[in-house]
Order: sequence, then structure tokens, then C-alpha cells
Amino acid sequence: MKKINLKRLVIFFFSTLIYALCQMLFSIILMKEDLWTNFHKQLSAHYVVIFAMCIADYRLLLFLNKYLPYSKNIFLRIVADIVGITLICLTLLWIFNFLIYDVFLIPQEGLPTFLVKFAFAMSTNIPILLVFELIHYFQSEQKAIADSEKAKRKVLLFQHETLRSQINPHFLFNSLNVLSSLIYINQENANKFTKALSKTYRYVLSLTQQPTVSVAEELNALDSYIFLMRMRFENSFTFTVNRISSSEQNKIIPLTLQLLIENAFKHNTATEESTLNITINIDNEYITVENNIQPSGSADKGGIGLKYITKHYKIYAKEVTVERNEQMFIVKIPYIQS
Repeated sequence: MKKINLKRLVIFFFSTLIYALCQMLFSIILMKEDLWTNFHKQLSAHYVVIFAMCIADYRLLLFLNKYLPYSKNIFLRIVADIVGITLICLTLLWIFNFLIYDVFLIPQEGLPTFLVKFAFAMSTNIPILLVFELIHYFQSEQKAIADSEKAKRKVLLFQHETLRSQINPHFLFNSLNVLSSLIYINQENANKFTKALSKTYRYVLSLTQQPTVSVAEELNALDSYIFLMRMRFENSFTFTVNRISSSEQNKIIPLTLQLLIENAFKHNTATEESTLNITINIDNEYITVENNIQPSGSADKGGIGLKYITKHYKIYAKEVTVERNEQMFIVKIPYIQS
């Protein structure tokens, strides 16, 4: 970190020194003065002015970025920039005039007028602020790109973990056991089960390039998963979808519903005497997945789980709401895009 700060300091020093030298030469040519007369004093004076402008412009940039960024109102921001550098130039001119005429008692004869000084100060200060604005813009772009890449990596990680969760030995073992039984008992159902299992895995594999899916797509893929669960648990659970509003084109994270339903089966018992009741409610703001609580002592703690889903929605600045009482476990999933 110290090496980076030192490097920036060196770059800033030489940049401002070169700019001060250019402004001094321009001033000498404009005023038709001798280049070598008091060269070191003239360069020092110009450097102090440039340095003061840089500090003032940087503070102005920080202030405007905080209270009036371009994203808020670009026209007002430009006006604020112009007003800011005007005030900076007037303030610096007043300070340096006070030092020159009142402290060092240098006579005003032969020196440029206030308007000439102000015009020269503005022409000097505008490029400084523009450079700071460009540096800030490119840094913001780089940060946005880095944040985007970070989000993409998290999405890919989520998809990888989801795929691994769905193709875990327990899920596959249970599915194959059901399929093996159906082959001998009911070949027609065995064929349906095989197609549903294939559709479920095909949907999971198709999500490689899809960070979000519509609610309609998720529900369509969920049909196959529910069919697999019915073949496995038979009449031990109920599943209901209540479409309270027409929000099926809204976007959510893939496999959210399937993972929440799998979570319900994983942590609760499901028997014909004590059925597990799962309900999905689709409204304007949330998809609500709820089930009655019937704790299973041998619940599998592996796989993705609710915490991972909650963390992934935070990538999109969305909060997953979890409510639990003695009878019901409720999860509210926000839409990522409406």
C-alpha cells in the first residue's frame, strides 16, 4: 500500500510541475517577459497556484460526488462544477493578491489586471478539474466492471453448487430406487418417471448461462420435480400453487422453488397419516413458499440450503424473508426483475 501511495505522489508531483511549467511559459509569452528573469521564483509561484487548485478541485470533486453525482442530475452537476471552479479561482486570486500586494508589498504597476488574472486562472483550472473528472470516471468504470465480474463469479459458483446439490448421491440413489421399483410394478409410470427425471436434470444443465429465469419457467420445470416426489412419497404430501396475481413473467434465481421444496422434504416427515402440506403463493411483490412443520430427526443437513439462497439474492440487493412459528415455515422470495 505504501509503494502505491508513493508512486501516486511522485506522479502527482511531476504532473503538476510540468503543468506549472507550461502555464508559466504561456504566461511569459502572453506578457512578453524575459524567460530567465527570476525563473525559479516564477516557476515556484506557478507551482503553488497549480498545487492549490489541484487540492481545491479534488475537494470539490469529492463533495459533488457525495451530494450531487452525475447519475442524479447531469445538468445540475455541470453547473455545480462551473460554479465551484469559479469560486475556487476567485478565492485563490483574493488570497494571492493579498499576499502579493499587502504582505510582500509588490507594486501593481506592470502587473495584469484582475480580469486578466481571473481569465488565466479559469483557463488553468478547467483542465485540472476535467482531468480529475476523467480519472474518477475511469476508476468508477473499473470498479463497476470488477463488481460485475465478482457478481458473475458468484452466480457461476451458485450454479455449480446447485448442480452438485441436485446431482448428489442421495437424490440420485432415491430416484433410481423408485425407478427400479416402478419397472417391476408399473412400467408406464416407470417411463413417466424416467422422462420427468430427465427433464429435471436437463433444466438444471440448461442454467449455465441463465442467472435468472421467469416464474413461469421455474413453475414449468417444477412440475417434473413434483412428479418425482409424488412417485416417491405418493399421498404423503400435498402441493398447491395459488396465483394471486399475474406475475409469472417476473424474474427469480433458477431452482429457488425446487430448492425450497426440497428443503421442506429434507427437514420434515411426510406420511399418509401426517401429510406435509406445501403451498406456493404468487403475488405482486413476492413468491411465498410455506409448509407445515413436522420436524424430521434424521434430516439431511447437506446440500445448498436456505442460507445460500438468501446470500445469493443479496447479490441483487434483495432480501429473502423467513418467518417461522409453531405450525408454519414461510419463505418470501422477492422478484429480481418485474
